[in-house]
Amino acid sequence: MEHRVTDGVICGLDEAGRGPLAGPVFAAAVILDQNNPVAGLADSKKLTEKARERLAPLIRERALAWAVASASVEEIDTLNILQATLLAMRRAVEALSIQPDEVLADGTHCPRIAFPVRAIVKGDATIAAISAASILAKTTRDAEMLRLHSLFPLYGLDRHKGYPTAGHLAALRKHGVIDIYRRSYAPVRDLLKQNPIP
Repeated sequence: MEHRVTDGVICGLDEAGRGPLAGPVFAAAVILDQNNPVAGLADSKKLTEKARERLAPLIRERALAWAVASASVEEIDTLNILQATLLAMRRAVEALSIQPDEVLADGTHCPRIAFPVRAIVKGDATIAAISAASILAKTTRDAEMLRLHSLFPLYGLDRHKGYPTAGHLAALRKHGVIDIYRRSYAPVRDLLKQNPIP
């Protein structure tokens, strides 16, 4: 199950927030300390919110280096979500205080960076550094959704975190599209066609 990993400084890389209709997409890069492991790492989607919130500070404390970066709603709409995600990933790697020997990215795509990089499908479930990155990306994005909820409470972002639930779509229809929404996403685009913003 464990992929063959190069000896040397390994950076795990993952994203959070490709599917939601609102807010930035986030990416995290993590270089774990083999001598100071974090127990309980797993794909952030498989962990409870409570477990993620418990693990995130441990990762920050024990990792040799970590960084979280994002790509904005405007960048998502201009570039498309895949390219914006790869941009956020590149920013996260470039913000690290230590240069990795190899970067392992979750999924099927690699960002353009100055280091050797490999895409690993389901890497967030099999490689600890990618699991750690998935947790930091997810908890940072959730915190941003709570911040946006405090500014725009009518949309229920604290509950659905921007994902297109029935309740979210109903709130969007009722209260209209505001700047935090990704206009290139079909549900938002369709609403704007029906009710163009002047």
